Amino acid sequence: MISISDLFASSDNSNSLGAKFRKKRLAIFESLFFENYKSDRPIKILDVGGTDYFWNDSSLPKLPNVQITLLNLAELEVHSQGLIGKTGDGTNMKEFADNEFDLVFSNSVIEHLYTWENQVKMAQEIQRVGKKYYVQTPNKYFPIEAHYALPFAQNMPKSLLFTILTKTRLSRLQKWDPAYAQQYLDEIRLLDEQEMKTLFPDCHIYREKWAGLTKSITAHNL
Repeated sequence: MISISDLFASSDNSNSLGAKFRKKRLAIFESLFFENYKSDRPIKILDVGGTDYFWNDSSLPKLPNVQITLLNLAELEVHSQGLIGKTGDGTNMKEFADNEFDLVFSNSVIEHLYTWENQVKMAQEIQRVGKKYYVQTPNKYFPIEAHYALPFAQNMPKSLLFTILTKTRLSRLQKWDPAYAQQYLDEIRLLDEQEMKTLFPDCHIYREKWAGLTKSITAHNL
């Protein structure tokens, strides 16, 4: 039986609401992917900030011609078929050549870069190393802030939000560790649709809806 705490857990919990949105998002991505790529040649995908559990429900890693590289700042253990892990910085992917990858994918990462300047760097690098891209981020103007599962948390003073996170169980039914909470408050800079269009000028925008409102924004050129 799924508990309330499971529903409000982070998306690495397969029973959470976040995981359910992620699974739907993955299905939409795959439908676009298979419209654009044939199975008769090797396909290289770079997932910037990706995890192996994200791809558990995907058919892509199981295809013999698809290789997915997960790029993270810290070393990541990868056990799944079709995935390899590498350490690196998404804002400076100097180890990769221009157009080295058929596709660069990134899910809920670009908002974790502290500043607009870093977000510009990541977007430029994604478009440099990838022939195609698919980049998703939570919508700045969605009423429920995605990282804290709190209404309008993005509009609160950071000092107030820090108190709520660390002194109450209002966020995901738990008290946050103070260091972990401060890290999130420092690094998250949410984006809106116009900013995503500025970062990816030739993109199509996919709007993930919930209750008629745009929950997240995906910029892609598939």
